[in-house]
Formats: sequence, C-alpha cells, structure tokens
Amino acid sequence: MLLERLDRVARDLMVQESIIADFKRKGLDVISVNEPDLCSDDPSRVLMRQMVGAFFQYEKSSLVAKLRGAHVRMRASTGSCEGRKPYGSRDGEAKVISRILALRKVGAAMDTIAETLNVEGVAARSSGQWYGSTVRNILLRKAAAA
Repeated sequence: MLLERLDRVARDLMVQESIIADFKRKGLDVISVNEPDLCSDDPSRVLMRQMVGAFFQYEKSSLVAKLRGAHVRMRASTGSCEGRKPYGSRDGEAKVISRILALRKVGAAMDTIAETLNVEGVAARSSGQWYGSTVRNILLRKAAAA
C-alpha cells in the first residue's frame, strides 16, 4: 500500500499500529512517501513511526476541539450550524409543503399524501421517492415551528 503520509492510515496511534500490523500479517507492505522506511521492523523506525502517529493524533484532537468550539459559537449566534437544511428551505419546496398541508387538511393519510406526490411526479429531495415517514417528518417540523 502506497501512502502520501502515515496519517492517511489513521489519525489515532493505536488504530494506525493495528492497521500496519494487519497489513504485515497479510504479507503486505505499507510505504509512506513522506516518511520513508517508518514501517520497517527496526526498533528506532518503530519508535519514530509511533512518535509521528502520536503527533497526528494530537493534531486530530486539536482540530476536533477547534471545530467543536466553532460549532458552539455558531449555535449560540444563529441557533444551528450543522446538518441538512430542513425541507422547505430550497427553491420550490415551499410549494410542495403547501400541497402536503392541503392534502392533510382534507384528511389524507401520510402514505396517501406520499403516493399522491409520487403520482404527480414531485421528486423528494434525497431518494426521489416520497414515503409516509418523510411526509410525517415534514408535518411534525411544521407543527413544531408554528
């Protein structure tokens, strides 16, 4: 296996060492372009590889802490910062929500609304197909916002 750097294997020292050991057991070589010969069995090379792995793990932990802090700050200022945008936030979706609400108002069940949208050729956001559970989630979100 040819790698640019050892952190492409893993940014956790124990995981990195476990993967390298698994590769060796299977008779495969791990070759790092930036850290040549670190995957040999020479004790000084093993020490250097583990030290580099420890630095990668530290770097990952620092990055995670920075991102967590940024998420907390963003959430405090805007109310949310991650995840998919709710249905209705994109162009054309408000019209679909109006159709869902109209169908629900006349007593249509969730699955019936989904079937109606599918027959009408309205594509759902991710799967392209509507399901009763998707309709239910949209209606619950609308009810919570009201």
